[in-house]
Amino acid sequence: MFSNYLIGLREGLEASLVVCILIAYLVKTDRKDALKPIWIGIGIAIAIAMGFGCALEFGSQELTFEAQEALGGSLSVVAVVLVTWMVFWMRRTARHLKSELHGKLDAALAMGTGALVATAFLAVGREGLETALFVWASVHAASDGTPRPLVGVALGLATAVVLGWLFYRGALKINLAKFFTWTGGMLVVVAAGVLAYGFHDLQEANWIPGIRDLAFDISDTIEPDSWYGTLLKGVFNFQPDPTVVQVTVWLLYLVPTLAVFLAPVGFASGKGKVKAPHDQGTQPSKAPQA
Repeated sequence: MFSNYLIGLREGLEASLVVCILIAYLVKTDRKDALKPIWIGIGIAIAIAMGFGCALEFGSQELTFEAQEALGGSLSVVAVVLVTWMVFWMRRTARHLKSELHGKLDAALAMGTGALVATAFLAVGREGLETALFVWASVHAASDGTPRPLVGVALGLATAVVLGWLFYRGALKINLAKFFTWTGGMLVVVAAGVLAYGFHDLQEANWIPGIRDLAFDISDTIEPDSWYGTLLKGVFNFQPDPTVVQVTVWLLYLVPTLAVFLAPVGFASGKGKVKAPHDQGTQPSKAPQA
């Protein structure tokens, strides 16, 4: 449940911040007439994301067992790829998100209503589709038949909406860089479990051999039905009897991805690089008059 709460919180807050930035900019520039197209675009994005999630859930139920496992495994891999790209992208662009959105919104205002709808739809729709896919993959990996994963997602989204509203009202200050770094790191751990279980599904579908080759089996020590087994399963998608393929995939993804993600930003971009004044959020100082 916690892993799904984290997904809902992070993705929901990202979308909420996007919405707040768009609306605040229109209000401050006295363009309240453009709010309706923005809300229409947001509504369409939410509807498509929910429809996509329902299509994944109900469409997969009509398939054979092997087809369900093949679909679940394949989409889990796709979801992990998208989420990994998303956490790295947000870590790199969080501090410049406002100026980037303002530029897109200025261009949309010049083009008309349709462009405004498209801007809001694209800004929110990407997060919505990513959330639907990753949540479906995570719930599929949990596969315990309870509604707790969806409850966790709903609570995460509700928290994100409240935080977004407080941020818009100026009652809450968020260090976006730190927030997305910490939650991104935790999400990488969750994604590693989803990826490992996705490969287990592909083994169940006979796409990958080795379903009977267990890396270890500690089911007697950590019972899957116990409270701690359920907790490990819900947070990390932990399995007490993983295959060799699962453990290998988990390690090959988690260790390098987490190491690169948590490395200082200057490590990748060069510590001696001087940032432009607009990147620092300050204006260049004027030269002293002679």
